[in-house]
Amino acid sequence: MLNETFASGAGSMPPNALDNLTIVVVEDHADSRDLIGAFLRQKGAHVISAADGFEGLEAVKTHHPDLVLSDLVMPRRDGFELLNDIRSLDSSSGGSVPIIAMTALLRYPDGQPSRDAGFETHLAKPFSPKQLLDAILSVVRR
Repeated sequence: MLNETFASGAGSMPPNALDNLTIVVVEDHADSRDLIGAFLRQKGAHVISAADGFEGLEAVKTHHPDLVLSDLVMPRRDGFELLNDIRSLDSSSGGSVPIIAMTALLRYPDGQPSRDAGFETHLAKPFSPKQLLDAILSVVRR
């Protein structure tokens, strides 16, 4: 689901671009979750992986991350349900953490429904390391 070049990272990007950031990656496909996590760690982030919305919510409550990357289509609890669960938390419990949607389903390629739902931005799979890093940096710099 991710670009073949994803595993190699983006060599021209600074290795410490994400230093001091804690990021929860919620993705039901283990290979994609592992690739994204490895890339983020390579750029300096502390990564917590979650296989579904239930694990993602627990990770937010436990780790109070700086950012959540969430797939939209997952079994048991999808990304929209996870977004609502997180937003129901108070701010001190992680309720205001920025969340980026990721999906391969491009019914709306511009991602407008994701943003309307409350996601900060939308990444259409497959995405490149540069697209991922740009999206993260644009959100955390706000």
